[in-house]
Amino acid sequence: MGVRVDVVYEGDLHCTAIHGPSGDRIVTDAPVDNRGRGEHFSPTDLLGTAMGTCILTILGIAAQERGIDLKGARAEIVKEMGAVPRRHIAHLSVRLHLPAHLDERQRRLMETAAHTCPVHASLGEHTKVEMEFVYA
Repeated sequence: MGVRVDVVYEGDLHCTAIHGPSGDRIVTDAPVDNRGRGEHFSPTDLLGTAMGTCILTILGIAAQERGIDLKGARAEIVKEMGAVPRRHIAHLSVRLHLPAHLDERQRRLMETAAHTCPVHASLGEHTKVEMEFVYA
């Protein structure tokens, strides 16, 4: 079963996306480097955001199954655009901050799980992804 999202073009390069199951709303704007004002997330910002939230969710599932506390874990995503062969996300840097109390086995588990993110698996060959793990 699919999830429905309705998107309305509001004009002036703004869109509103409405999540069918919950009614949550997200407003987007074109980025400053592509005729927008950067007043909201851009569509490509949302892809980077999806990557970070997906990885943390996957890690949360793996941790929950094993009784590991990951509360406070966070992700920093830096998105860089490219122009060849056309405008696209060329690079995503993902820095994951995970609790220092994880032992070596738990760290390996988290790092392996992070690389199973469905968003990451959905990206094309033109998008390079780098992940860094920081334990503090």
